[in-house]
Amino acid sequence: MPLLEVKDLRIAYQNPSTGEQMLAVDGVSFKVEPGETLGIVGESGCGKSTLARALMAYCRPGGVIVGGEVLFDGNNILEFTDEQIRELRGRRMAMVPQDPLTSLTYHMKVGPQIDEILKIHQQLGAHAARLSTLKLFEGTNLPTPEKSYGRYPHENSGGQRQRVVIAGALACQPDLLILDEPTTALDTTTEMQVLKLVKELRDRMGTALIYITHDLTLTDYICENVLVMREGKVVERGKATEIFSAPQTDYGKMLVAAIPRVDAAFPEPAPAIDKQEASTATPLLNVENLSYRYAQRWSIDALFNPQQEELAVDNVSFELRRGETLGLVGESGSGKSTIANIVVGLMAPTSGEVAFDGASINMIDKFRSAELRRRIQIIFQDPLSSLNPRRRIESILTRPLKIFFGMSGAAARDRAVELLEDMELSADLLKRFPRQLSGGQQQRVAIARAFTAKPDLILCDEVTSALDVSVQAHVLELLKGIQNKTGAASLFISHDLGVVKQVADDTVVLQKGHIVDAGTTRSVFGDPTHTYTKLLLAAASRREDYADLSTAAPTTAGALRGR
Repeated sequence: MPLLEVKDLRIAYQNPSTGEQMLAVDGVSFKVEPGETLGIVGESGCGKSTLARALMAYCRPGGVIVGGEVLFDGNNILEFTDEQIRELRGRRMAMVPQDPLTSLTYHMKVGPQIDEILKIHQQLGAHAARLSTLKLFEGTNLPTPEKSYGRYPHENSGGQRQRVVIAGALACQPDLLILDEPTTALDTTTEMQVLKLVKELRDRMGTALIYITHDLTLTDYICENVLVMREGKVVERGKATEIFSAPQTDYGKMLVAAIPRVDAAFPEPAPAIDKQEASTATPLLNVENLSYRYAQRWSIDALFNPQQEELAVDNVSFELRRGETLGLVGESGSGKSTIANIVVGLMAPTSGEVAFDGASINMIDKFRSAELRRRIQIIFQDPLSSLNPRRRIESILTRPLKIFFGMSGAAARDRAVELLEDMELSADLLKRFPRQLSGGQQQRVAIARAFTAKPDLILCDEVTSALDVSVQAHVLELLKGIQNKTGAASLFISHDLGVVKQVADDTVVLQKGHIVDAGTTRSVFGDPTHTYTKLLLAAASRREDYADLSTAAPTTAGALRGR
């Protein structure tokens, strides 16, 4: 008998004003055997997460299960009482959500949060619960279990927070573990560490896994079988290796083709504007020996024992010419976003020189001219939080036109429509608020807003990390198109090496604030000189030997330049 069997499951969301129901999951059926790993793949809105929550007999507000069965050990859990459901969750079924920061209680230290699970489900005392939590932290490879136990969620890195959540999910050694996009926002190497950990725990404990993702490369690495979902229905199913290598449906082929892979052939170079002339001209952006140190956080201990924080950026140098794209890659904490914040004027460097078009821009934004602010624009990782939620898209796009060019009225609106068309968006969206758009639409609006200022330099800070692979591919194509059309240079920051390989002319690899590898993208990816770069490439290729590569010490600061 299978551990889990889903029969013709249908879930709908109800419109509160009209009462009309729309199916989000439409007739889904599958089985999961003990110890099996099943992948569920599809784009945003296909019903993956709705299905995952229903497996634990839960729906978001407005959602209702309108048909079907969820059989766990032969029992339909949709007919369970509240008490039976509470007994099931945590003890026999557990879930690891996409965002660990929002799933952990922010005002509680992480250790006591895991203690609470053990006290409720295992009836352990305070001391025994603490010892078990520390053992779980050690088993999930948290580097300093004792220190992590006493930290608040925000004081742990993204990978550490995800390990804490996994420890909580495994606290009662459940028979079924559901993982809903658990590595979407993680660096490539951290993602591989989490995936290897999950595989090891599955093999050691015999836990069945349901792995939900939009990235087929993950299912190929960790799953035995895969369901491909679209618009609430299963459109393809089979062995993970077969679907990844030879999908049978057009939709499956589209998903596989959209994956930016580091082992793919290098893209053909696009015809750049005045490329030969640009190569001999003065660099648009010139960073020389840049260093930055964050100020020490105030505390009583710091008052009597002041210590300098380590350099977040240490003696970094690179150049970027007009019309070109420079990729900055590295793990969290490598200094990528710090460099972007200095270039855009959110922070001033501790030492070194940042020059734009031959002039120093070491000052913060409020001391920069309006013309300089216009010429350097930034696109953030999360478009929804960077777009004003109280303004319609028309106001968001026309405001830079009014500020920088004095344009208003019909002329500003016509220009906004033109930019939306460049992003393949309808003019009807001008009437909407950001929350009424999909993630891909929000990001395209953010790109359009940046280009309303007619910038010479665009900073792209992880602009595709939270997008589905097909939406990501489309956004990148549109971004490259408008960049070629305007001649703007781009500083492209990402931990996704497949994306950087696709868009960047040159690449700089950062590790702990130092440049460890630099050169043309073709040379950095084709013939990496540093062990750390090889580590990143191996992790991005989902290679098991990535962990065997010993990370060498960073190259002497200043020894490499980004040209």
